[in-house]
Amino acid sequence: MSDQQVLAGYVDVWWQAINDFTGLLEELPEEEWSTPTDLAGWDVRAVAAHIAHLEGILAGSPEETAELGEPAHVTGLMGMYTEIGVVNRREASPDAIINEIRSAATTRHTALLADPPTDGSAKPSPIFGGVPWDWRTLLRNRPLDVWMHEQDVRRAVGRPGGMDSPAARHTAEYLAESLGYVLAKRVGAAPGTTAVLEMEGSAPYAFTVNDAGRGERLADLPAEPTVRLRMTREAFIRLAGGRCEAEPGTLAVDGDQDLGQRILDAMATTP
Repeated sequence: MSDQQVLAGYVDVWWQAINDFTGLLEELPEEEWSTPTDLAGWDVRAVAAHIAHLEGILAGSPEETAELGEPAHVTGLMGMYTEIGVVNRREASPDAIINEIRSAATTRHTALLADPPTDGSAKPSPIFGGVPWDWRTLLRNRPLDVWMHEQDVRRAVGRPGGMDSPAARHTAEYLAESLGYVLAKRVGAAPGTTAVLEMEGSAPYAFTVNDAGRGERLADLPAEPTVRLRMTREAFIRLAGGRCEAEPGTLAVDGDQDLGQRILDAMATTP
């Protein structure tokens, strides 16, 4: 498959994620926009404002500034950057934020269809916050960001769903690729250790720690891995996304129980 085809696929998944996210927001009464989410310091309005901010920048809007103060929940430069969009939309109505997302995303979608990127390693312009991403990284990350925040909103307002969408599978399988890093670097498992992830809705993932101490994906599943993690897609997303604990009964560990728990404890790879 060519770079252009791969990138076009990411655009399609992102566009569907945008429609799913804004469709959910349109269902919510205004009072639910102040419901806290799993993300420290952010309610539903803040999550929607964040998406509006980034999609606006990517569609060509100028970079924003804001007086942030020293919010306790903000850490790091990217956290400071994303908080700008939240602060600037604190007084915006739900309709205004939804319309901003739809307008920006439509502008960007139209541009991407008219002039599709063909080289995944090329640098996109514009890009938010000056992050040093290429087209492949940017377009692969946008469905993840939008869909993860859709789930943040769904958990906050008690409206589960969206676990079988293209963006759900895209996000889960993207995050699953980080398990080798978790196994080797975060957990510090010994060379030769193997781990298998059996996640509902996806083919199994298998990793080992190679002689250089790095996580390496295995083409074939080991018959008896050191540890096997079995879980629903939602359980994995909660853990890998660093959101909250998995619901009881949604995961199981076979094999080395101590290693399995250490992997679960270190699994979060995205804020």
